[in-house]
Amino acid sequence: MLLYTDIITGDEMVSDAYPIQIVDDVIMEVDCQLVTKGATQVDIGANPSAEGGDDEGVEESGGEQVNNVVDSFRLQSTSFDKKSYLTYIKGYLKQIKAELAKSNPERIPAFEAGAQKFVKKVVGDFKNYDFYTGESMNPDGMIALLNFREDGVTPYFSLFKDGLKAVKL
Repeated sequence: MLLYTDIITGDEMVSDAYPIQIVDDVIMEVDCQLVTKGATQVDIGANPSAEGGDDEGVEESGGEQVNNVVDSFRLQSTSFDKKSYLTYIKGYLKQIKAELAKSNPERIPAFEAGAQKFVKKVVGDFKNYDFYTGESMNPDGMIALLNFREDGVTPYFSLFKDGLKAVKL
């Protein structure tokens, strides 16, 4: 299994246990879902097999709906307006470019082109994104962007693949 950590903060961001696809060779899209956490099943005494039902005698109580990636990696919700996001992303992309200059300089042109295209897409559809930072809440670290697929139901995160380091577990 691979665990992906933020190269700036070291925060765990996601793992390959979730469906991942690479978009434009720059963005890692990670499908996630809402799950019920902390739900308990309570047997209310009915006998579903005798009454021709299925699981009618068991009710779920309690619990809260959480995003499985947010919960698993302790991501923290944060907020931006367009202006503050653009300020953040300029500084963040500069840091990633500096890291690439040390480790993989030939990757910089592809990264810059793909990152510019992605940021333009985000700004154009800004109201549909939610923003999450790693557990440390370091303002210099990666911001994971949550949006929904075209079906309007399936949530997914977008992360800069060059801002992540794969750690084999």
